[in-house]
Amino acid sequence: MADQPRRPRTLNDARSEAEAAFKRTTTKVVEAPAKPTALPGVKELVSLRIDQDVLEYFQEGGAGWQDRINAALRKAAGK
Repeated sequence: MADQPRRPRTLNDARSEAEAAFKRTTTKVVEAPAKPTALPGVKELVSLRIDQDVLEYFQEGGAGWQDRINAALRKAAGK
């Protein structure tokens, strides 16, 4: 098999190779979108279901119970 002559290139082969090379060099690499950074102090409104006794525990302290829940969640998240 090594002694067989190489097949002569045809116009279609050359065109296909040129088109493939052009496509490789002009195709943009898709980059992953940047992860949005959390802005400090910006809060987002969410709906959250928690046990009634847990809610009562935080509400017993009076006003600011939502901030206390946020602080507890932040601590649990290691932030």
